[in-house]
Amino acid sequence: MQRSNSLLAKIYLVLIFLILYAPIVYLIVYSFNSGGTMNEFTGFTMEHYQNLFADKRLLSIVLDTLLVALLSAFVATVIGTAGAIYIYSVRRPKQREHLMSGNNLLMVMPDVIIGASFLILFTYILPVPLGFWSVLLSHIAFNIPIVVLMVLPRLYAMNPSMLLAAEDLGASFGQILDRVILPNISSGILTGFFMALTYSLDDFAVTFFVTGGGFTTLAVEVYSRARRGVSLEINALSTLMFLLSLVLVVLYYSIQMRDARSNKGGRSHA
Repeated sequence: MQRSNSLLAKIYLVLIFLILYAPIVYLIVYSFNSGGTMNEFTGFTMEHYQNLFADKRLLSIVLDTLLVALLSAFVATVIGTAGAIYIYSVRRPKQREHLMSGNNLLMVMPDVIIGASFLILFTYILPVPLGFWSVLLSHIAFNIPIVVLMVLPRLYAMNPSMLLAAEDLGASFGQILDRVILPNISSGILTGFFMALTYSLDDFAVTFFVTGGGFTTLAVEVYSRARRGVSLEINALSTLMFLLSLVLVVLYYSIQMRDARSNKGGRSHA
């Protein structure tokens, strides 16, 4: 009975992965198709990758997208880490719950609503022209709750006696932050940074509302080109972005595994 359940679980897992990854594999395979369409594979070619790297406008959009992603992830990591430390330091449970509810609300809110809200903000309230800065500010805003959620578990996993010992020894807040808190939550901070980077690279809905003035990101550009017909150049670009995402996921899990080994080692020593 147990073997039968195990076999069913494996078949279910294979089916799920087939459904999830079959379109991506199809897209990658046809990025090397010499036929120029996705109807029939007629031979191997690197022509679409050569066309991709010859497209200066598309490369410029890729660089702009990476710049926005890196800047927004960095700023959101700084603000989100500070926010997580503040939430951790709040002593009143009710107040802490309210803060977490406010943070989680942004996580579950539909992207379309967030995008429309930012469009109203930048159009009618703040004098920020639609373009690079409006996209950057929006990405920072929706990345902050992600970083908070990544950092908070590491703060709660810390041994509180370390903080009390540092306070008893007369350490200032800056010294406690620099020598106790940040080293212990570094894995959570790195995880938050990578998650924010991934969300920023992937975002379409929010960016679609706040982009303008000739500035656009890769997700919006791919959508615009796909509406005119999917070219195999887009397949080549999507393949490269998939590989980049794969690298980020591997980095994320490497950090998680290193953290798990570190915690296991710490418990065994204890």
